[in-house]
Amino acid sequence: MKKLVIASAVSALLAAPATVLAQAKPAAAPTLDKVLEASGISVSGYIDAGYTHSDRNQAAFTTRVFDTQNNSVALNQFGLTVDKQPKEGFGGLVNITVRRDAQFIHSAPEAAPGSMFDVTQAFLQYAGGPLTIIAGKFVTLHGSEVIWSPTNPNISRSILFGAIPFTHTGVRATWALSDTVNLIAGVNNGWDQLTDVNKGKTLELGATLNPIKPLSITVSGYSGKEPTSATTEGTKTSLNAVASYTIIDPLSVGLEVLSVSQENAGGGTTKQKYRGVAGYVSYMFAPKFRGVVRVESFDDKDGFHFGTATTKYKEVTLTGAFLASDSFEARVEARRDQATNTVFTDFAGAASKTMTSIALQGLYKF
Repeated sequence: MKKLVIASAVSALLAAPATVLAQAKPAAAPTLDKVLEASGISVSGYIDAGYTHSDRNQAAFTTRVFDTQNNSVALNQFGLTVDKQPKEGFGGLVNITVRRDAQFIHSAPEAAPGSMFDVTQAFLQYAGGPLTIIAGKFVTLHGSEVIWSPTNPNISRSILFGAIPFTHTGVRATWALSDTVNLIAGVNNGWDQLTDVNKGKTLELGATLNPIKPLSITVSGYSGKEPTSATTEGTKTSLNAVASYTIIDPLSVGLEVLSVSQENAGGGTTKQKYRGVAGYVSYMFAPKFRGVVRVESFDDKDGFHFGTATTKYKEVTLTGAFLASDSFEARVEARRDQATNTVFTDFAGAASKTMTSIALQGLYKF
């Protein structure tokens, strides 16, 4: 009996170090996503790559902002956003756009022409109760389509997308009047200006309305003096309204209306303007298949936007999308643009009133 007790004691002593070591083993290091989640920092992004084929020379003239390459495979955008935007207190956001689309959205004089890197947004934020204030560089209030590719239902951007500002630099305040109404006001340097090109500032006003669950409405306006020549300036004013309505779960429709005017245009005393309207219909044929139709009309009778007077433009776009997963989407698109004048040219230089294109796109989101 005595030998058994001694043996048990020796075994316990020999096992003790192993037990202590097991208890002292450090825990697994937290993953990056867990660290970010705990800190309140969010990271998201996407890769947009595709191919476009056109029967006209888009390098010579196009109604689009990004589609200027002819029959080419391209890495259109890599977008990355890092933000911390608490409901109360200070936060901020940084959003960058990289590759070929970045060269078209620079704010003056942010980067050299042709640079394929753009700091699209970078602002500080303070939130307190119903009031949120941001200061820095941020995207415009105008438009139903945006720079961030995955948010848009089509591959190509609308004509209206290229007829509004991309970003502003200044201060913006949003007041949540209720759960369904937000009022917005701000002061900035003007359209796509990191540094103001004149002394006058541009005022922005807006409102977002959600009177009933399926209906969303955004109304916004900008007004401020901008240079029209080396010696003259005039007030530039823009008004934009966007509405979307979910008719039934798989079917939704959208509408955008835009009007822009410039006093003392071209250094003279005349007032020039352009205006446009775009409509959207989106239908989910199955959980992974979506179809979108976009139709728009753009009146540039003064040549203020595209430079060719007495010209009206129309376009129809059909887009089909396969939503393979939450992180990947494949799209195919057919589009036809038409103008009242021969503004398009083919690769031999012959003038035409129409342009037809097809496009493929792959989107990876993270």
